[in-house]
Amino acid sequence: MGKRQGRLTNEVRRLRFLRDEMTQQELADLVGVTRQTVNAIEGNKYSPSLEVAFRIARVLGVPLEAAFGYEEG
Repeated sequence: MGKRQGRLTNEVRRLRFLRDEMTQQELADLVGVTRQTVNAIEGNKYSPSLEVAFRIARVLGVPLEAAFGYEEG
């Protein structure tokens, strides 16, 4: 049997919008990453480190599981 691969999903864009329409740059500044990194995370082109994921969730005021998820297969 082949190895099943999952993928990381996220609600960062939606949650950022709900935080007074926070910009990618504002989130990036608060988290300590570049705006391009936030853009890549939101577009599912880049999976953040666990530390960055926790910082994003904290800045957005939600538990990690509300900001990020994992889909099997």
